[in-house]
Amino acid sequence: MPDTAARTSRVTPLFALLPFLRPYAKRWALAFLALLTSAGATLALPVAFKYLIDRGFASGDRTHIDRYFIALFVVSLILAAATALRFYWVSWLGERVTADLRRAVYDHVMRMSPQFFETTQTGEVLSRLTTDTTLIQTVVGTSLSLGLRNLLLAVGGVAMLVATSPVLSGYIIVTLVVVVAPIVIFGRRVRRLSRASQDKIANASALAGEVLNAMPTVQSYTQERYESKRFGGAVDIAFDTALTRIRARASLTAVVIVFVFAAIVFVLWLGAQAVLAGKMTAGQLSQFILYAVFTAGAVGAVAEVWGDLQRAAGATERLLQLLAARSPVVEAQTTVPLPAQGDGIRFDNVSFSYPSRPGIAALSGFSLDVHPGEHVALVGPSGAGKTTLFQLLLRFYDPQSGSILINGVPTSQVPLDSLRKAIGVVLQESVIFSGSVLDNIRYGMPDATLAQVQRAADMAAAAGFIDELPQGYDTFLGERGVRLSGGQRQRLAIARAILKNPPILLLDEATSALDAASERLVQTALDNAALNRTTLVIAHRLATVQQADRIIVLDQGRIVAQGRHAELLQRSPLYAQLAALQFGEHSRTGERDVAHAHVDSPLDAQ
Repeated sequence: MPDTAARTSRVTPLFALLPFLRPYAKRWALAFLALLTSAGATLALPVAFKYLIDRGFASGDRTHIDRYFIALFVVSLILAAATALRFYWVSWLGERVTADLRRAVYDHVMRMSPQFFETTQTGEVLSRLTTDTTLIQTVVGTSLSLGLRNLLLAVGGVAMLVATSPVLSGYIIVTLVVVVAPIVIFGRRVRRLSRASQDKIANASALAGEVLNAMPTVQSYTQERYESKRFGGAVDIAFDTALTRIRARASLTAVVIVFVFAAIVFVLWLGAQAVLAGKMTAGQLSQFILYAVFTAGAVGAVAEVWGDLQRAAGATERLLQLLAARSPVVEAQTTVPLPAQGDGIRFDNVSFSYPSRPGIAALSGFSLDVHPGEHVALVGPSGAGKTTLFQLLLRFYDPQSGSILINGVPTSQVPLDSLRKAIGVVLQESVIFSGSVLDNIRYGMPDATLAQVQRAADMAAAAGFIDELPQGYDTFLGERGVRLSGGQRQRLAIARAILKNPPILLLDEATSALDAASERLVQTALDNAALNRTTLVIAHRLATVQQADRIIVLDQGRIVAQGRHAELLQRSPLYAQLAALQFGEHSRTGERDVAHAHVDSPLDAQ
């Protein structure tokens, strides 16, 4: 990440938004036309007042007075219509461009490999999707339009000031030059502080997201007060940083107002002297006063908008960092369709280390052939590399060496969508979304009929408890399925995989959260679902894999033995030790199951 101090203080990062603005060029043109009209109408008002005073009141002719009042009203109507249209179009554009930007960033993040999330907190991503895009929305939908309008008013006002009184306008122009200096100086500081403030808010959001997702653990360890204090500290740091930014912007605003209005008072005093001396008419002075007020207000508004642009530039930089991040797992330039049939799955001399732990091999020279329709179980201690095999097969990561083939085609050459559609996954930690039962089961097959969903639920031993829910398959499950028990969530995840009907099944201790009765039902269902299907099972409880066609024993990323349960008891000391821990002392089986029911992750994989 580039050093903040080294960044340019200009708003050039905002030009990166041009690709999001171009599709709406016609609407921008309409908004700009309305902006020009409203600015022109505003600049016409002082002229109307001048004629009203000099030719209306001075002449005493009622007809002239009525005519100029009507002209003022017409100008105000034009100003109102143009302002309303400008507001509508720029607000529409702000909402639309921000929505497109959020969608682009979210779509990009959705395609990132898990490596990205090893070093990036989800709370930080959410902060950029919400806080940063809101800043950009403010600029595109409000500040940019106001800035352009006030810039036109400032330029037009200065021109009309010169036309009205060159001498007095000279004083105004000198003052404007003096005002620009603090805007530039303070603007740089505001931008640096804005980015720092956004970073601190992102840190607080990331901390909150992490803790809220682990509330049962936090409460079971009675750490609510500690976590509240930790979050409060992060919020206070963000507040202090924001307060520094606010002070800088307040100082900038105060300096601009003092300079501008001091100049106005002085120039108006000079104008009053000119009227008394007969060098100006009262109408000209009124016109000059109005243009001076317009110009001063426009300059102040531009200073305010400049601060918004600085903040939005920092937010844009943060979003660009997300969009610039590239997943190391990419589609091949020339892809090959995945054959429907072939010789199964082959791991060919695969070696892999997680990017967050370079030099520590999760797999080392791993080779394995899994035949079509074979039911293979993977066992071994935590960190042996079992889950890593699943992640490589799904191409969440690519191995540093070796290759993985399905039906003779390297997975690196298969389109990611095709590869992952061919694989069904049931994890030990089941994932339930905050939708209905129906939505969750057909997550992998959105067009499935209700009958198909019910059949999958029945195979997963889930139909019984689903029918008992208040609205059956339409029951809303809440965030992460909080309304269901662990076993019920697991059965829904199994039903989801069964409905997908993939040729390859990956089961990561899929029955671990079930009671004994449900486990028997689901195990039978999984055995049926595995018929004529290539199945890989990670097992910590050996009782669930004794009927596997082949059991692969892994240790430190290598295969140390393979065979059937009875064979391995005789030929593999590691497998025999695992079996003894689980079957040898029946009184402590449950305790040992808990001790060994751990799935290796990128942080503990060996």
